[in-house]
Amino acid sequence: MFPYRDDNPTLRTPVVTFALIAANVAVWVLVQGMGSELGLVRSICNLGLIPGELLGRVAPGTEVRVGPNATCVLGQTDTWHTVLTSMFLHGGWMHLIGNMWFLWVFGNNIEDSMGRARYLGFYLLCGVAAALAQVALDPASVIPMVGASGAISGVMGAYVLLYPRVRVHLLLFLFIYITTFTLPAWMMLGYWFLMQLLSGTASIGAEGGGTAFWAHVGGFVAGAVLIIFMQNRELVARHRAIILDRMYA
Repeated sequence: MFPYRDDNPTLRTPVVTFALIAANVAVWVLVQGMGSELGLVRSICNLGLIPGELLGRVAPGTEVRVGPNATCVLGQTDTWHTVLTSMFLHGGWMHLIGNMWFLWVFGNNIEDSMGRARYLGFYLLCGVAAALAQVALDPASVIPMVGASGAISGVMGAYVLLYPRVRVHLLLFLFIYITTFTLPAWMMLGYWFLMQLLSGTASIGAEGGGTAFWAHVGGFVAGAVLIIFMQNRELVARHRAIILDRMYA
């Protein structure tokens, strides 16, 4: 299932959501070389989050393979900055496009529900919470973690709490067959969260790279909790009134 729009109008231009998308794209182009081997390897080694390195669980000088012909040398410098920098990196074009699309579909309404400055802080806090959740569940891992999906999971957690009944329009790909349908946000996002939780549980103890499921879980929970305190109740009430008018028009 791939969401392509929702029935939740925005009240103001989502400046911060636009800026976050632009920042991720700029990092992909200018820092990661649009996926060139050299740019990708350097960015992941220097700016990606490696739990074992962050917590000092690996010996200095340990080499980790990050590509067919490339390795990262771990434990050479302090890496706490990677908790933030990793959320602006991506591993490929589809990784970037998928994350930015989800951010656009759900982020504009969350920005609209708390104001721009508060939304930026919310987004970064969710990204940090997501990263720390992955570190906590896999503290000795030497697999680099990159991507905005942890922070975006926080946006989705906030969305399902604020607007559970909003209809989300989805694409469904079944081999060569493509169809569209709609689900309420609570069902679509609840299913997504359940899949992350089950996949994260199945990944415990597994070796090798893959999706940082616990970052998704941690970000989602953080977003659902933070939105309770960070929402602008007046803006949320205006949103809900418009949504109800459209539902029963």
